[in-house]
Amino acid sequence: MEPTNLIVILSDEHGRDALGCYGHPVVQTPHLDRLAARGTRFTNAYTTCPICVPARASLATGRYVHEIGNWDNAFPYDGSVRSWAHAVREAGLTVDSIGKLHFRSSEDDNGFTREIDPLHVVDGVGDLLGAVRDDPPRRHKRPGIIEAGPGDSGYLRYDERNAERACRWIEEHADDARPWVLFLSFVCPHPPYLAPPELFDRYWSAALSMPPEWHADEWPRHPAIDHFRRFFDFSEPFDEEVVRRVVAAYLGVCTHLDAQIGRVLQAHEEAGLRETTRIIYASDHGECLGARGLFGKFTMYEESAAIPLIVAGPGIEAGKVVQAPASLVDLYPSVLEAVGVAASDSHRSLPGRSLWQAARGDDRERTVFSEYHAVGARNAIFMLRSGRYKYVHYVGDPPQLFDLERDPEERHDLAGSSEHRGELEALEAELRSLLDPEATDARAKEDQRAKVAAFGGREAVIARGTFDNSPAPGEEPSFG
Repeated sequence: MEPTNLIVILSDEHGRDALGCYGHPVVQTPHLDRLAARGTRFTNAYTTCPICVPARASLATGRYVHEIGNWDNAFPYDGSVRSWAHAVREAGLTVDSIGKLHFRSSEDDNGFTREIDPLHVVDGVGDLLGAVRDDPPRRHKRPGIIEAGPGDSGYLRYDERNAERACRWIEEHADDARPWVLFLSFVCPHPPYLAPPELFDRYWSAALSMPPEWHADEWPRHPAIDHFRRFFDFSEPFDEEVVRRVVAAYLGVCTHLDAQIGRVLQAHEEAGLRETTRIIYASDHGECLGARGLFGKFTMYEESAAIPLIVAGPGIEAGKVVQAPASLVDLYPSVLEAVGVAASDSHRSLPGRSLWQAARGDDRERTVFSEYHAVGARNAIFMLRSGRYKYVHYVGDPPQLFDLERDPEERHDLAGSSEHRGELEALEAELRSLLDPEATDARAKEDQRAKVAAFGGREAVIARGTFDNSPAPGEEPSFG
């Protein structure tokens, strides 16, 4: 493949189905829809971990969370494991970032030639309270749900600044002689659930469909999912109006995000880069949005673990849809191939595969993997997507099995069905060929206990408190 420039656009908590090109009946994402129309869209792409810091460490390194030990939001990437940015920079190419990284600090060598207005974890530490896994204090997320609606937030303004900086960056580098990489990372539509008033009103007045199993009568009664609801203070159901307000606000922020991406894509077109620049769009994970009685991410249901993934540019077929599963780890080899950096032996051993090859017709079946070791989970959760089936393995709790062809909303758990015992056993065996679930869970908890001890122990960490969202640059966290 001929080397070109590359723009990687990453959003935060943008569920796969909250885009028009993925079939949402109401949301307006015209710029991403046009990008998909002139490129290739992956319908079964997944995060490697449905929470921010581990997902971003995995994306940077091309390795799974259990391989690098970035277990939760108190284990940020610190540059010690080689990233694709290191490889691009060491090849003598420019590789800059703009926006949210959620790494430890810009004082670390994260691989970029420049980090422009980065959002990193709070105090270089992150959410220490999330590392308390033994009887942790509950998180009271109800206020953020009840307060959803029209409004302003630092995140909305930060993304506007990120788009402006990216437009200037593209103009400045339009005539560079060698290929470059721009990693542009937005923070929306991550909560708070506050949308510009005109966008909130647009969706509040629309005919919104409700999330799967949002009503308490439909909630799946699985021990791990029940625990998530108790832990985040969601056990008391929200009424329909509250859920609709959250959905309307979230969709409004998705449209705001799309507008910022549209500004960048327009700058790229006006700079004459369409034929010399490839683009990747993805998100770090999804958003439950009231499905199963949950808000946020954390689970392996499609609304949380599935992500949008679009590629476009020279050599990429327009309007193509790839059904084979894809993963955030695929970005590592895809970045290197796009700009013509040769893969080393260590690169070739990574689990990801080139998105460009998949987009060119390599639609082979494949199993992709995700895991969760963080806030709200008593024990580790692992997911395999293989063909039509999704297998979710809960250490200490019953597994789940879903047939996503017949049951795309995952309303019918087949794990207890004798008819599907073969699929269940085969997928568990495949998981165990990848790792030992119980040993991995124990290793994560041991690392988390050591982290807590390093900051004064359980009581000191609890007394420190935590914050709902990492603040945008220039803002201070509000501990509670």
